Amino acid sequence: MTTLVIASGNAGKVREFGRLLADLGLEAQPQPEGLEVEETGSTFAENARLKAEAVARATGCWALADDSGLSVDALGGAPGVHSARYADTDTARIQRLLQELADAGATTPSARSAQFTAALALASPEGEVVLEVEGICPGTILEAPRGEGGFGYDPVFFVPEAKFTFAEMPHSQKAELGHRGRAFAALKPQLRAALAQDRQ
Repeated sequence: MTTLVIASGNAGKVREFGRLLADLGLEAQPQPEGLEVEETGSTFAENARLKAEAVARATGCWALADDSGLSVDALGGAPGVHSARYADTDTARIQRLLQELADAGATTPSARSAQFTAALALASPEGEVVLEVEGICPGTILEAPRGEGGFGYDPVFFVPEAKFTFAEMPHSQKAELGHRGRAFAALKPQLRAALAQDRQ
């Protein structure tokens, strides 16, 4: 296992995975163009599993999938598994989120509590899921975007322990505190063991 296909066509996500995988000696590649996997799961974990299985079977390679998203308490957990499909662009997604929080009367930081969740699933070339982990980063939704980095909802997701939004954090800090970074921290020891076994 030297090539790991990332079950995503999102360039930002593939880059982030590449950075997180670099010290394992793995080459991260995006899934084949034109391959679409229908995300019919009702949880992040179910969707990660579906994507990992489908991409592994389609490529005959080990595949790593994540399904991640934002859950806002005042919105009953929305946008949740629909985070990427909440609107057509990052800007429109953020505008819709802020408008819905305003409509819900969520004006204080405590009323705007939220969490990012990342579920990761690793599938063997046969399409069998062999590892699953989840990472969670709690935070609050700001009333206006801050910061130039990141993607998606990063400019409005404020992490109190860092006193920054995801979009203001350096890559190293986001990798450590972010939901995907936390999921990777749980995955890495298991992935390292799987690699060692695969290379024997």
